Amino acid sequence: MEPGGCILIKGGRVVDPANNLDETADVLIENGVIRAVGRPEVPSDCRIIDADGLVVAPGLVDMHVHLREPGYEYKGTIASGTRSAAAGGVTSVAAMPNTRPVTDDPSVVGHVLDKARVGGVVNVYPVGAITKGLKGVELTEFGLMLEAGCVAFSDDGATVADAGVMRRALEYARAFGALIIQHAEDPSLVSEGCMNEGVTSSRLGLPGIPAESESIMVDRDIRLVQLTGGRYHVAHLSTAGALEAVAGAQAKGLPVTCEVAPHHFSLTEEAVNGYDTYAKMAPPLRSEFDRKALLEGLARGTVSAIATDHAPHDEDSKKVEFCCAANGVVGLETLLPVSLELVAGGIMTLSQCLALMTWKPARLLGIQRGVLTPGFPADVVLFDLMEAWQVDSGRLHGSARNTPFHGRKVRGRVKKTLVSGKIVFEEEKY
Repeated sequence: MEPGGCILIKGGRVVDPANNLDETADVLIENGVIRAVGRPEVPSDCRIIDADGLVVAPGLVDMHVHLREPGYEYKGTIASGTRSAAAGGVTSVAAMPNTRPVTDDPSVVGHVLDKARVGGVVNVYPVGAITKGLKGVELTEFGLMLEAGCVAFSDDGATVADAGVMRRALEYARAFGALIIQHAEDPSLVSEGCMNEGVTSSRLGLPGIPAESESIMVDRDIRLVQLTGGRYHVAHLSTAGALEAVAGAQAKGLPVTCEVAPHHFSLTEEAVNGYDTYAKMAPPLRSEFDRKALLEGLARGTVSAIATDHAPHDEDSKKVEFCCAANGVVGLETLLPVSLELVAGGIMTLSQCLALMTWKPARLLGIQRGVLTPGFPADVVLFDLMEAWQVDSGRLHGSARNTPFHGRKVRGRVKKTLVSGKIVFEEEKY
């Protein structure tokens, strides 16, 4: 990805949570790097981008994305996924390992990075598998995987259900300071369930998944964190019980964090009415009680990141009976506007909201992104905070259309996205 020349982003509302900045300012970029923020002297050959009326923020960091490549290119590719990311103002993505072959070997990590260099338009950071083949039995070679370019480890798409294996994973990861990301669902409680267990599942005649399937696994893992001292992160946390457990662990000073997805804090199990498979994911959409708990967790600061769990699917995987449909929704292009509903609803400030999508996930992953600090890569998003629009699945920039937000009226429109000073997305004019 070739860096751009000299660019001045002029007169925007610069919001950089990492540097506690929220003011009208200019951002000077030279050779792909942030050079100054404020009122810098501008070289005569600098390109000017007028940001009047726009928010200028660090490019978003999504720590939970499925790019599907290698092996599932009929669902999505690194090229299509990163195009979607750029359109959503996301400049860095952590790519989950449930590919084919699984990202459980340095050679697969290298393949993903090579594909990203050739066809990707945003930064791609592979997440390695905790266990070989995602089978939950034999640990992968964490040290070699980190050397190859992995930023964390997860069996996402599968749970590390064996407590002994999770203990060894946390101990092994601690030696490297690496992050373990758990897809927290007890398989014996999930069983054949395909949506949240409750009144709605009973009315629809669908087998349910109790909220305890998540909270029990998180409770167990936190005890293992106490035993090992390993860094532990709950992916796509969806229940009040699990959130309470994370908050309790944090109060004890344990290295426990979690992320929530926009679909979990903005939708409930009621979205499944009509057997809408675009509302089917794992963990499932939960109750209004759980949704409100997530909002409280976001407001209190228990939640460390907002991440999409972006999971593109082909139409054939979704246009089947509800329980037979594949789990997962796309979310990169709706991450920002749906998250901005938290600001409009008074849950948090704009800076607090952006922090959960910029420097906070970057810090968890140990990557130098998500800030507008001079000397750092010039990953920047420009967006109109107040522009209203309606989500249209037919206009998404990725290859898949499986969004649960089709038709939703939102505010906050990405106008430009820059990665290392290069413009990788500009809003189309219709």
